[in-house]
Amino acid sequence: MANIVERIFESKAQMTEALASLLEAGIANGIKQDGKALVMVSGGSSPAPAYKYLSDLPLEWDKVSIAMVDERWVEPNHAKSNEAFIHETLLQNKAAGTHFTAMKNVASSAIDGHAHCEEAYNALKIPDVTILGMGPDGHTASLFPNAQGLEHGLKTSNIVCPINAIESEVTGSITERMSLTLHGITRSKEVVLLISGEEKRAMYEQAKTHGSEFDIPLRAVLNHPDITLSVFWCP
Repeated sequence: MANIVERIFESKAQMTEALASLLEAGIANGIKQDGKALVMVSGGSSPAPAYKYLSDLPLEWDKVSIAMVDERWVEPNHAKSNEAFIHETLLQNKAAGTHFTAMKNVASSAIDGHAHCEEAYNALKIPDVTILGMGPDGHTASLFPNAQGLEHGLKTSNIVCPINAIESEVTGSITERMSLTLHGITRSKEVVLLISGEEKRAMYEQAKTHGSEFDIPLRAVLNHPDITLSVFWCP
């Protein structure tokens, strides 16, 4: 099992404050230990307020790198692009000049773009903090249940992997993704899982029970002994 600390918040505002503090501390510690810091970020509404708050803090942003946890295989100006979301929320204000590593590249498919993305991620330092979300289907990053590429993503020693998810209400119509692998997640000094709402809380509790990691990929994270995981939940 992962080393898990669960924190329950009464409101999203409290969770935002805690996440921002954790990120600020992770960045400061990374710079202190290694001379630079790396944060792996996810899209979604839960971390957005913390990103916006963090962007205006007087940190040593020239020593900070930001990279994606996962990405839809769409152009960076696409409405569903996680890269666009990070530019709109985090890479603003004092953080505008921060070094950013994208997952999406010029290749026509995630499979064709994998080698280039793997090379880019191998060039990065060990992440100080990795922020994960979770869907009501039990996916995290873009490790979707029974997706094409999921088994490889859970077993490979690569950092990233191409994924083609089974289309659902959760995935939407864009099923082709690039994602951190399980190994890519385990490399981080600290991992934060953000959960909001009772439906996702119920799935998280189900993920803690015995069962297939292919049906609920979050199980692979929760079951991994090398992961230090903070779980943030609010109603």
